[in-house]
Amino acid sequence: MALITWTKDQHGVGVDFADDQHKVLFDLLNTLHESSAQGDRKKIGDDLDALIDYVVDHFKNEEVEMKERGYENYESHKALHDDLIEKCAAVQTKFHSGEDIALQETTQLIKDWLDGHIPTHDRAYVPCLTGATA
Repeated sequence: MALITWTKDQHGVGVDFADDQHKVLFDLLNTLHESSAQGDRKKIGDDLDALIDYVVDHFKNEEVEMKERGYENYESHKALHDDLIEKCAAVQTKFHSGEDIALQETTQLIKDWLDGHIPTHDRAYVPCLTGATA
């Protein structure tokens, strides 16, 4: 069962690259959530790495767009990204060093972060990225 489902009303920002990448993030998070329930440590590690790698790439893409277009809240938005990456990297390091980690709690944390971040913080950059007026 999916942990998170992308919907246009809740998660759509109206910027094609961001919406497309958010959908991939959701798919990767759901894959990790499912593999963590099955308990295959190698698959979990692969899925965790894939998710975190994609998160880092997605954040870089957003940050490049925001910076190039002079988004006024770039620094605070980037700080939010950096905080999540730091948390994910800590989980990744613990997992790969053999520590037991609460993957279900980790996937829930990422889900909750996305559910809060996209509608609030990502939608705020839309006028800057699209040239639309608020």
